Amino acid sequence: MAITAEEISRNHSLISGFIDSTLLKTDATEPDIIKLCKEAEKQRFRTVCVYPYYVPLCRAILSGSGVDVCTVIGFPSGMTLREAKVLEAEKAVEYGAQELDIVMNMGAAKSGNWTYVEDEIAEIVRRTPQALHKIIIETCYLTDKEKAVACAAVLASGGQMVKTSTGFGPCGAVVEDIKLIREAVGDKAGIKAAGGIKTFEQALAFIKAGADRIGTSSAMQMALYSL
Repeated sequence: MAITAEEISRNHSLISGFIDSTLLKTDATEPDIIKLCKEAEKQRFRTVCVYPYYVPLCRAILSGSGVDVCTVIGFPSGMTLREAKVLEAEKAVEYGAQELDIVMNMGAAKSGNWTYVEDEIAEIVRRTPQALHKIIIETCYLTDKEKAVACAAVLASGGQMVKTSTGFGPCGAVVEDIKLIREAVGDKAGIKAAGGIKTFEQALAFIKAGADRIGTSSAMQMALYSL
């Protein structure tokens, strides 16, 4: 049975199972990544989320720990070449990534070329069947109608989760978008809230609204809140 927001309110440590502990700073070093992994293992976070370059290091540290390795594909705009995104995804999985946070092609989406968006995601999903695919729709750039269309594209392409944001746009996750996405996908896909989530209270609000996963670079602050 899934953990509820009410249960997390009573036992704050349960938040750890929702957290993708994220480090996507351009200047992140190997010692930073090692620290991230060791903290994630100790706190039993759901995943660490890092750039593809650091996937092998994270997998070596976290193998057998119960903490999965997540990486980003086509980050942060999604507008790299389709063939490059597919190859990036394939290699990331080959090197140890278990989850892929894939940025949909924002240029194609804003141009109304949803067939391209859907086909590209579907190809990545098809070529990396062993991975969990979380599709970043970057809600800050979309109208509510476009958000609903993006969710439909994720479902049609075989993506398993919709992720709100990269954290690199002008705005991150907002509770209203979680509610909109949940209405659009129902129980057919999970939801990851990300971007600007820094406190336990914020994370809990997103979970109450329907989020299944929280992407944050402030994972330890949330974990320490539970002590």
